[in-house]
Amino acid sequence: MQIYWLKIKQIIQESSDVRTYLLERPEDFTWEEGAHTHLAMKGFNSGDMPNRSLVRHMSISTLPRENVIGITTRIRPQCSEYKSILRDLQVGDEAALFKTHSNMTLRRENKNIYLLSAGVGLATFRPIVLKYFDEPDHIPHVHALNIDSSKEFLFTDIFTSSSDRNFTAQFVDNRQDYYQEVKKLAADKEGIFYIVGSDDFLRQNIDILLNSGIQPQQIKLDKRERELPNFLPIEAAM
Repeated sequence: MQIYWLKIKQIIQESSDVRTYLLERPEDFTWEEGAHTHLAMKGFNSGDMPNRSLVRHMSISTLPRENVIGITTRIRPQCSEYKSILRDLQVGDEAALFKTHSNMTLRRENKNIYLLSAGVGLATFRPIVLKYFDEPDHIPHVHALNIDSSKEFLFTDIFTSSSDRNFTAQFVDNRQDYYQEVKKLAADKEGIFYIVGSDDFLRQNIDILLNSGIQPQQIKLDKRERELPNFLPIEAAM
């Protein structure tokens, strides 16, 4: 396993409690849209066994063409040891990246794509939308729906509706409105639905979609194949 120790080039305060850490990108480090990685703090591998409390699974919120590795995360005033260490990092400090993988690449099947997320989960979709803007081939339309009760919606410079780009961005601040909108989107029986959020959030969205006639094969989750049977009917993971 290759571990990259990378310096922080910039820290962006996206909202009152969300930050993006932009890390330097080694020439041999590449990834696909929708990728996730493991971000580790110093000391995680200093003992005989890795200190898992100093490692988190994070989405990469940038594309390789931006030439930085973006990690966007929410850090609340009361947070874990890991988030506390992350909050104190400064430009020039180092963090480790390893085990990078993508389960969320764009499906180009001449079907509309729907991106469903909660809060900072939108970070996973940022590079997916940018990739769609760069290469819209065989994707008629993309619709992004995000719920964030803080009302501090993220990446509004990118998540702005554009008829020229066949892209719709929609934000809501409460669950009742959000799930009503999911039901409306599920009227497209051929659509492909990407979902990012907590496990409970995934299951609630999946229940609505399946009950609306969407097939399991039309649902994409940021989960490894071995984890999919915990969320979708078994045939969807085969």
